[in-house]
Amino acid sequence: MAEPDALSPDKMRELAVRSRRARNVALGLSIALMVVLFYVVTIAKLGPGILRQPL
Repeated sequence: MAEPDALSPDKMRELAVRSRRARNVALGLSIALMVVLFYVVTIAKLGPGILRQPL
């Protein structure tokens, strides 16, 4: 007889897929945040003078 707390292989696979997806979403958000942060820091370092260059 199976233990009441035992998970079936299908349930374990579903949990693994959910866990992997959550991890991928977190990683994607982290990378997107870093890209935005680098962009903002770069613009801040260039300063407002970058817009006043002669053509």
